[in-house]
Amino acid sequence: MVSYLSALLYGFGGIAVAGMALLVAFQERLVYVPVLPGLTKSYQITPARLRLLYEDVWLTSSDGVRLHAWFIKFLPNCRGPTILFFQENAGNIAHRLEMIRIMLQRLQCNAFLLSYRGYGASDGYPSQHGIIKDAQAALDHLVERVDIDPSQIVVFGRSLGGAVGATLAKDNPDKVAALILENTFTSILDMAGVLLPFLRWFIGGSGSKGLKILNCVVRSPWCTDDIISQVRQPILFLSGLQDEMVPPSHMKMLYAKAATHNTQCTFVEFPTGMHMDTWLAGGDNYWRVVQQFIDNHVIKNTDGSASRDDAAMSCL
Repeated sequence: MVSYLSALLYGFGGIAVAGMALLVAFQERLVYVPVLPGLTKSYQITPARLRLLYEDVWLTSSDGVRLHAWFIKFLPNCRGPTILFFQENAGNIAHRLEMIRIMLQRLQCNAFLLSYRGYGASDGYPSQHGIIKDAQAALDHLVERVDIDPSQIVVFGRSLGGAVGATLAKDNPDKVAALILENTFTSILDMAGVLLPFLRWFIGGSGSKGLKILNCVVRSPWCTDDIISQVRQPILFLSGLQDEMVPPSHMKMLYAKAATHNTQCTFVEFPTGMHMDTWLAGGDNYWRVVQQFIDNHVIKNTDGSASRDDAAMSCL
């Protein structure tokens, strides 16, 4: 009996070790999903399909990776605001075009959509260190453009994109006017325990009570909960309460950490919003919230008492 139990324990232990080894070896494939099942890496549509005014932009990151992006203008002479949008972890920027089309109409803004390395038409392979460089290249490009107002650049990140955006805003307090986060996680370390509950004993973020013995092997921890308290720009938190991927409690924790150090934080919940469709489920109220945030913290700060109508005139 003792030998049988020992063999059973060794067997379970071996399976657990093998499973964790696979997680360590293939973690990038779990965190980054450039290609959705049944689709190809290439763009299914371009902004031209939706009759959007755009240009293909090619960038080179600081480590030499060639990146692709779309710069989409509301109108030919529109100088801003300009939304630098960072997408979720799955698919590519083409899958966000319908939301971007509505964003331009509702906010009367420009939009810059970056394909992370390994996504869409960009070269390379995704990693946290690499994507941080990609985001910086996109921001540097926007700041150098002469056809927009560089003082009206708003970083908008959803899910993984929120982690990217928070890091970029923290690193560039003089280049980013404001930050918008939607359905963003506290960290990949915490998400590991959400998606695979047994990992809570071995991996966890700053608020975790687990042993965290495997934290050191996670190559893309994306610790937004540690970054957000260092962001000094105005921050808007948009939380879908029906989020089936990232627990809404993550957004509340991020807001609580940020608000402790930053008095310009706004938190808004959308009762029917899920992970990917909060912008759609929120309807008119969603866009009113975003527009008011930009009006109060971006347009007025750059144009004194300028109104939304005054700002819109610069796009005519």
